[in-house]
Amino acid sequence: MANVAAGALPGAQPVIEALMTRRTLSRRGLIKGSAALGFTVFAAPLKAAAPEPVAITPQLIDAAKREGKVVLYSAMDLPVGEKLGNAFQTQHPGIEMQIERSGSERLFQRIAQEFSSDIHAADVITTADASHVISWKRNGWLAPFVSEDVAKYFPSEYRDADGLFATSRVWLSSIAYNTNLVKASDAPASFADLLDVRWAGKMVKGHPAYSGTIMTSTFELVRELGWDYLEKLSKQRVMQVQSSTDPPKKLSLGERAIMADGNEYNVVLLKEAGQPVEPIYPAEGTPTISGPTAIFATAPHPNAARLFQAWLHTRETQQFFTDFTAQYSAHPQVAPKPGRRKIADIKLMKEDPVAVEKMTDEIKTRYARLFRV
Repeated sequence: MANVAAGALPGAQPVIEALMTRRTLSRRGLIKGSAALGFTVFAAPLKAAAPEPVAITPQLIDAAKREGKVVLYSAMDLPVGEKLGNAFQTQHPGIEMQIERSGSERLFQRIAQEFSSDIHAADVITTADASHVISWKRNGWLAPFVSEDVAKYFPSEYRDADGLFATSRVWLSSIAYNTNLVKASDAPASFADLLDVRWAGKMVKGHPAYSGTIMTSTFELVRELGWDYLEKLSKQRVMQVQSSTDPPKKLSLGERAIMADGNEYNVVLLKEAGQPVEPIYPAEGTPTISGPTAIFATAPHPNAARLFQAWLHTRETQQFFTDFTAQYSAHPQVAPKPGRRKIADIKLMKEDPVAVEKMTDEIKTRYARLFRV
């Protein structure tokens, strides 16, 4: 089985423990802290031409097997990461897949702390906050690599022009309800409906300081509905959890009747498994999130990292991933699993990673003040 963990790597533990004892650490604080250690976080990298597309060849596979391991830092929930890792190991025996899982905002802090402490344990990173790769690219921390599938099939908006990252998955942050606790005719149909007094004390939502999904969806809500909306929602006595994977679980257990935000794909999977949950695609539009994956320039297993990145973005892997996670793919040859709703049929709020990066600290600060968490 893939080696999946939610903790720090050996040797990095003292650094990570010190980091995680702080409730909040702004991006500005990360820059200052790294500068004090003699490390420039946002040093501009030299401009280089985009690399030529790379195929999965016997030579690449042999080089990866000689390294014998690939370490992935991931914001995907553990069951998803484990199944993906096991699939990679099955197809490429002899290469251990080690996955370190945490929320995207925690991963962002962790990586900055590791780099400033000259710890380079990760080969590949996949995040749920697309603004992160903007910072890592600016830092010069990412290695250029473009697989054949990404070069040939992925739309330009889902791959970096300089070949430093590609979107591995797309998903939504919807609302939802427990069908045992709420009748379909009574269920909220919009974000505005969540402000109805009847839902006070009956909702659950994730936290933008932990989850990249919630960071991105919070930005989209603020842009479309304003901070006034979140201020009103905060008065509804909402149960606060961390990850975007937590609200669907609380909903299925009946601990709350309404999911104010969280990932849609877990709701879909729970419904398919017979749980009493139903996703709702709000009238205002459903927040959209994309998850880019990149290779670190300091990867200790660079060939294994390249093999994994190329494998992850093939049509076959993207179809497999989409089928078992109920997420969406940027690969145009990937088809939705029969019976599932097509993303093209859903009214969406558009993401804006550049704007999210600029607004991250404000979102964390104002959100914590509003929801008192």
